[in-house]
Parts: sequence; structure tokens; C-alpha cells
Amino acid sequence: MKFLHTADIHWGMTPDGDKPWCKERTQAVKDTFAQIIDLARTREVDFLFISGDLFHRQPLLRDLKEINYLFSTIPSIHVVLIAGNHDRIRPNSAVLSFTWAPNVTFLMGEEIESVYFSDCNTEVHGFSYHSAEIRDGLPADKLEISFDGRIHILMLHGGDTAHLPLDKGALAASNYSYIALGHIHRPEVVAENKAAFPGSPEPLDHTETGPHGVFLGTVNPVTRQVESLEFVRLCRAQYIPLIVNITTHTTNAELELKITQEIRKRGLQHIYRFRIRGMRDPDIEFDFGNLISKFRIVEITDESEPQYDFSALFAEHPSDMIGFYIRAFDKPDPSPVEKKALYYGINALLRTTDERS
Repeated sequence: MKFLHTADIHWGMTPDGDKPWCKERTQAVKDTFAQIIDLARTREVDFLFISGDLFHRQPLLRDLKEINYLFSTIPSIHVVLIAGNHDRIRPNSAVLSFTWAPNVTFLMGEEIESVYFSDCNTEVHGFSYHSAEIRDGLPADKLEISFDGRIHILMLHGGDTAHLPLDKGALAASNYSYIALGHIHRPEVVAENKAAFPGSPEPLDHTETGPHGVFLGTVNPVTRQVESLEFVRLCRAQYIPLIVNITTHTTNAELELKITQEIRKRGLQHIYRFRIRGMRDPDIEFDFGNLISKFRIVEITDESEPQYDFSALFAEHPSDMIGFYIRAFDKPDPSPVEKKALYYGINALLRTTDERS
């Protein structure tokens, strides 16, 4: 039995909503989901498991129709889904009265239920969220299944204290063939060939770094164990955090060139977060406006420090506020906070002196 496992698509979300590229990211979420459908077709899987948060919020009827059309294009593949905390089942949810394509099974119950697919000798178990939080963990007996010759799949959405806390050891010891997890947005194999989070197929904010995609698995029909689990990268763009080191010789033009080269080397389609570190010339002030207007940069944090010659400064200002301030921080091993206070304070005092002169 072959399956494709995804979760946390968040259809309808607008990542980086305050950035110029937000509309493109909104479409990328939808395009990547369409790519998942195409991957299920080309890899000829038997099942597509969607472990919650297919939608970012309560889906409108038009959202359900769009998704259902995509499901209808893979009629020979069983699509099984559960609702997560974002798209949880509510009394007025449009999904309650929606008619899905014949190949779609939605496990909408608040308690674990199952459906048996005789053509694949596979029973799929799972339940959907009906509230924003589930703070109780899964009882141990729910992770055990009788040996009846069937392949058993368990679909769960959770993994933190407010959303179905999970015992990873219990998951690993479970006798389910595979546990298809959702909610955590970074891919993670919790137990080898047993349980995994696929993560969100498209990264949804700057904290979701690294590759994103889906898991493609194969279950041996005789042993009923997963014999291969492959992570398939799909995302259109990644959030890439980078540190750029500078020296006292680094100018604005040089720093801009360095950052531009780093972006071009990795790809213009990606979204970047930069941290500037090192000692800079006190007379230099970095201006990132041009870079931010040219590239997809979600954040630039300047952590550089001015390279002051405190001995020379004290010699020039032995009896005024500058000299007093330097003397107040004259310690053999100042803390990082004290060092920053010294740099910022001297910078402010020198600017005040310059303005008065």
C-alpha cells in the first residue's frame, strides 16, 4: 500500500500579509496543494492522508468546491482527512452538509472512528477537532489495535500542551502500521517508519525555516509495517535566516553588495532574514532601505557594535560626561548588556557633543 501524507496546508491564509509579495504567497499555498494532488497521481498512491488544518479558517462553500474539484481529479485514490484546530467542526460549518467526491472520506467525529477500505485491506482511524483546544492526551489504549490482518493507519492532529499532547515513546511503541500526524509545521519523523509530522507544505512565516513538503510511504501488505518513508520537497519558497559578519572597514555599499550576492546565490524566490554582526566604524550607519525594496527580506537586524577607542576618548574627555560614562563601565569583564549600554551611551553623548559644537 502506497500513501502520501500531508497536513497544515492552511488554504486561505495570507503569509507575510504586510509585505509586497503576500498575494503571491497566498497563491503559492494553493498551487503547492495542487502539486500534492498531482504528485499523488504520478506516484500512483492508494491513499492521500490530510491530518488537519487543510483550511486556515472555517471554509466557505466556494473553498470546499475548489478543494473537492482537485480531489475529483484523482478518483482512484482514497482521500482521507480530519479537521484540525484551525478548521475545526462547528455547528454551522459548511462542511457538515457538503457532498464530497466519491473518493473522499472525512472523519468528522469528535471521538476516534474508522473506515475500512477493502480494496487495500486498510483501516484508517482518526477524529476531528470540534473545539479550539484539546488539552488531554490520547489514552494509551487508543494507540493499541488488534491484530486482524489489516493495515491500520491512525490520523492525529496535535503535539503541544494545548493541542492533543503526544507521548512520542507511546507512538513509537504503538502497533499501528503508521501514525499520520499534523499540527507541527516543521517536518519531523517522530518514530522511524512509524509516525511523522510532514509539516506545512509551504512555510507560513519566517520561523518556519528549512525545506517543506510531504511524506511518501509504502506499507508492506504482509508485515503491515512501513518499509519506506521518503520526504518529498515541494515548497515554492523557503525562509532563510543568514548572519552577515562585518568589520570596521565595511561600508554601506560593501554590505549591500555582500547581501545581494548571498540572495542571488540562494535564489530570488526565497524570503530572507538577516542579522548583521561584528564591529563597525562608529561613523558608519547602515541603511537597508534599498535592499528591502529590491528583495524579499522580511527582517534585517543590525547587531553590529561601533569600534570605539575608549582609551583615546577618555584621554580627550577626562573630566566631562563622556569620561565619567566610560569610567562607570570600566570593568575587566563587562556583560553583553553592559557593553551595549556603553556603546549606545557613548554614541548618544558623542552625537550630542557634535550637535552642540
